Amino acid sequence: MARNGFTASPGEILALVRSGRVKTRRDLQELTGLSRSTVALRLSRLISAGYIRAVEQRRGTTGRPAEVLSFEETDKLVLAADLGATHARFALTDAGGRMLGERTEDLPIDQDPDVVLKLVLRRFRELLKAAGRDRTRLAGVGVGLPAPVDFRTGRPVQPPIMPGWHGTAVAKTLSDALGCPAFVDNDANLLGLGEVRERYPGVDNLLFVKVGTGIGAGVILGGTPERGATGQGGDIGHIRIARPVDGARCRCGATGCLAAHASGAALARQLTERGIQARTSRDVVRLVTEGNTDAITLVRDAGRLLGEVLATAVALLNPTVVVIGGDLALTREHLLVGVRERLYERTVSALTSSLAVVESRLGDRAGVHGARHMVIDQVFSAEAVDARLAPEPLVR
Repeated sequence: MARNGFTASPGEILALVRSGRVKTRRDLQELTGLSRSTVALRLSRLISAGYIRAVEQRRGTTGRPAEVLSFEETDKLVLAADLGATHARFALTDAGGRMLGERTEDLPIDQDPDVVLKLVLRRFRELLKAAGRDRTRLAGVGVGLPAPVDFRTGRPVQPPIMPGWHGTAVAKTLSDALGCPAFVDNDANLLGLGEVRERYPGVDNLLFVKVGTGIGAGVILGGTPERGATGQGGDIGHIRIARPVDGARCRCGATGCLAAHASGAALARQLTERGIQARTSRDVVRLVTEGNTDAITLVRDAGRLLGEVLATAVALLNPTVVVIGGDLALTREHLLVGVRERLYERTVSALTSSLAVVESRLGDRAGVHGARHMVIDQVFSAEAVDARLAPEPLVR
């Protein structure tokens, strides 16, 4: 009987190797309680299927070489796209995260979904061709959208800034076109997943806040995204603030939403009303960088509004780290000062004493890294691997 709740199926053994909890056959035997012959059989199937690599490493001049087990990463490819409100990043990586190709470009997401998805597919094929790679090596495709997403179906759910996208079969369209599994999630979830796996691997609970054209949050609990019942978990941009700056109406149709007053689009509108030309969140960042006092004041005020909302989120979730990303994070301390000021003011010290409020360390690449991790988590989960491998004879 296997130990520690493991049935020690081939898929579970792969999960143990991928996590780094086991590195040798002996490690597997000791952790699972399986016999040497059973471990050998299940590893043989995983090695033959290309999931695991076993490499001999000599310890010295005498004795049998030690065999180290590792997840076979280099021959498995992932295509990733992080689609924002106005621009996109595309990447081709291997399963281990080595970047094989990437490109960024302006891409308004409020276009017809067919137009956007055709462009996404074109960019993906261009990346494969430029890298000299074959799509038969694709493990999967991962895409982040600036919208609530039903993760089970890969379809956006009533997205405020994406007219015509509700219910679009994004995952199926990409999967059918590329002949591999495809997965879609909210962009803030993937930003948070990328940040926690790449920069905070020892952290279980992290809150990622994207402040760009809109505002959204990725809630990472136990190292994975918490999406909520209908995929709308973390949609903090539509939380009503206590004292609206003006009567601005949000894209969702309501007034008083945080995004209508503290997002990049809201700040661009407020600057334009003051006679300072600004169309996008990146224009706001440029003005702050140039030292424009109106832009700096508005960004700091936006940080305070964001801090008010985050005080409630921190009280509910008790994260270890709050990461601020998106375009407005490029204003650095101008935004963070306001966030920290109001967050610490509105939250009990027991929660904030060990809380870090920081700027994103991955920047624009957080989303594609998160998309890669999403694909790997799904395609190489214990359940998925066991389903793909043929049943084995029962050996104890």
